[in-house]
Amino acid sequence: MPEFPRPASVGLALAATIGLAVAVSGCSTQSPATPSRAVATFQVVDQSYKVELPTSGLVEHAQKLLEGEDVPAIPVGTIVRDDASVNEPWTWHIDPTTLEFADFTTEVCDGLPEYVEDGTLTSDVYCPWSAKITEIEVLQ
Repeated sequence: MPEFPRPASVGLALAATIGLAVAVSGCSTQSPATPSRAVATFQVVDQSYKVELPTSGLVEHAQKLLEGEDVPAIPVGTIVRDDASVNEPWTWHIDPTTLEFADFTTEVCDGLPEYVEDGTLTSDVYCPWSAKITEIEVLQ
């Protein structure tokens, strides 16, 4: 009678395979021309806001969005209030170390930049569903 792997063995093998896939997909295939830091401008309805892109991976992702590629598009990050950083004239910015892009998010963090400014959006996270990237400015 043939032996079949025990469920735990299958789970470990699957976890190892997924881990390898994640590790491989995390490898950067960017061109040497991809800058390592930039600022992205997002349009949300009739308002805009800016977010620092602190890694070449985020810059590359933003460039794909700007080119219209089908990649996760909702910018998600932790709000830092009372500090504009790169996001003037607003008095808040997104902590660049928390920035990521999602396909979908909860509604509690969606809204206009002015909702973050005036406190209508009370979440610590901002994730405007209708945000569209309009510009990428390379930082020196």
